[in-house]
Amino acid sequence: MTKAPDFTKVMQDMMASFPVDASAFQNAFKTQAAFGEKLTKVALDAAEKSTEISSKWAKDALAKLSAVASAKAEPADYTKAATDFASSTAEIASEHMAAFAEVAKKVQMDTVELMLAAGKTASNEASAAVKKATDDVAAVAKKAAAAAK
Repeated sequence: MTKAPDFTKVMQDMMASFPVDASAFQNAFKTQAAFGEKLTKVALDAAEKSTEISSKWAKDALAKLSAVASAKAEPADYTKAATDFASSTAEIASEHMAAFAEVAKKVQMDTVELMLAAGKTASNEASAAVKKATDDVAAVAKKAAAAAK
């Protein structure tokens, strides 16, 4: 029976003649990690601000509620206290919802800014990688053509 030829050396030589720049992959990974870090910072800042708004809202509501819970001399005072609480709660709600909207708006603007910057960076890196790969392939082709003469 004949032995099958070993193409290991042929494959190694073939792969060696196609240069691969690992630094392009490393740079892409670093760029992606930096982008993820910036995006995470935006999200964490928004979460922190939202928590502060929620906490302030709860404190404000509890402060207003203490007026409702206090004992009154006249029955009509309870109605007035409840009405005052309802109107002040609506006012507080609108203020805090506006604060949440500002946080959301800032997150949206920061995210768009990051996306645009990331797109520009990725485009520049891709262009540089393609140019380097083209130059490397051209150099290998030139070397192969010179060796063939």
